[in-house]
Amino acid sequence: MAFVQKITPCLWFDNQAEEAARFYVSLFRNSAIGTITRYGKEGFEVHGRPEGSVLTVSFRLEGQEFTALNGGPHFKFTEAISFVVRCETQAEVDRYWDGLREGGDERAQQCGWLKDKYGVSWQIVPAALFEHMVGVDSEKIGTGHASSVADEEIGFRGAAASL
Repeated sequence: MAFVQKITPCLWFDNQAEEAARFYVSLFRNSAIGTITRYGKEGFEVHGRPEGSVLTVSFRLEGQEFTALNGGPHFKFTEAISFVVRCETQAEVDRYWDGLREGGDERAQQCGWLKDKYGVSWQIVPAALFEHMVGVDSEKIGTGHASSVADEEIGFRGAAASL
């Protein structure tokens, strides 16, 4: 029996759902575009979209299912939601950082956090940081000491170097 993901994030775009899905799939391995649904004639008075234009795109990134929706300009992405990308190597950190930040807001690219060209927020994080945080004294976590020690230990330079 195939695994069916119970919860799937839905990303609301104005009209870039297919473009964004193809962009993300190009950056992540083990990724693919799934089903593309299109607006029909029905409901035009509500949605105002041309018949045949993209409504949703299902896609998978590293096994995680997503849906991209062309819903119009009503809603925007915020930093309140972000996707954490756990990276095993510096090369992986660099690949995701460089790929996702291209065309994004340069002011929103620091300390492992970035906003891509579609406004989606990402955290590009070395796996060693998570491992280090588990063993760090709780008093040091709030001081910034834990992240600076982890940065030094694993040579994290991708986002930190941009400060």
